[in-house]
Amino acid sequence: MPDFDKRPKKKGSIEYRQLGLLGTIPILLAVGPLVGFFIGRWLDSKLGTEPFLLVLFLIFGFIAAGREIYRIIKRAEETDKDAKDD
Repeated sequence: MPDFDKRPKKKGSIEYRQLGLLGTIPILLAVGPLVGFFIGRWLDSKLGTEPFLLVLFLIFGFIAAGREIYRIIKRAEETDKDAKDD
């Protein structure tokens, strides 16, 4: 069975892979909290709990974005380490 988890071995492709990975960080910083904001605002309007759910889901959005950014940085470090080993 072929191994689909192998990283590209070309010299230039590793830099593009890291650029793509790290380029998603600003998007995540904006999207995570925005999604939390809109979900919290919608729930607050339905349940009449203003502003508690908005704040709670906004915090959840920041936490989710931070967690995903941490995972992306770790993946970029792995790619860099693999490239230096080859």
